[in-house]
Amino acid sequence: MNTIYLVDDHPMLRGGLSHIVQQDGRFQICGEASTAMQAMNEIPQLRPDVVVMDITLPDKSGLELIKDLLALHPTLRVLVFSMHDEMLYAERVIRAGGKGYLVKGSDSEQFTQALREVIGGGIYLSERVSAHILNRMSVGHNREPAFGPATLTDRELEIFQMLGQGLGTPQIAAKLHISPRTVDAHRNNIRMKLSLPDAAAVLREAVIWVESGGLEGSTAESSRSSKSGE
Repeated sequence: MNTIYLVDDHPMLRGGLSHIVQQDGRFQICGEASTAMQAMNEIPQLRPDVVVMDITLPDKSGLELIKDLLALHPTLRVLVFSMHDEMLYAERVIRAGGKGYLVKGSDSEQFTQALREVIGGGIYLSERVSAHILNRMSVGHNREPAFGPATLTDRELEIFQMLGQGLGTPQIAAKLHISPRTVDAHRNNIRMKLSLPDAAAVLREAVIWVESGGLEGSTAESSRSSKSGE
């Protein structure tokens, strides 16, 4: 029987996923965590076949957790189950070493299908994301340039989200274990990539983006709207 470890800070969601897994005789929950730190402590002992996790965790970005877990356990298979826009995050998850991305709100059949695919050695992505990635990889494909949050690195996107959640530079620095100067450097890079005039504009756009649910393109669209109204 294949073992599953859940990482999500919402107990009700973990309970719902546990119920789905228990109804399928091929899977069994071997443990669960609400934080990245708890997951890092327990997964080496429990050795699950698959980790099902969210991108947004209270103590660390899910993308960084994937990288940390795979650095210690290269054969571990990770399926991300998240509310964030798959067009922005799915490819980042695969680049980090994850094996699949499923959007919260998917039904139980899709969830078990994703588990079977990942456990079987494959990669699970929606048809929409798969087509997008294949188009990007096509030889000679004239792809459109990225805009908005899609232009940010994983670390910049993490800091952008924290800014939108109301965290200041000292809080972000402490949470990420980096210096305030490094946070400010990332914020300046974010400002330039998003073509924003100052730090206040970065903060405003970050709040809008977080409130929109982290949807791809929302920041760029709000920026264009602001400019059109000037």
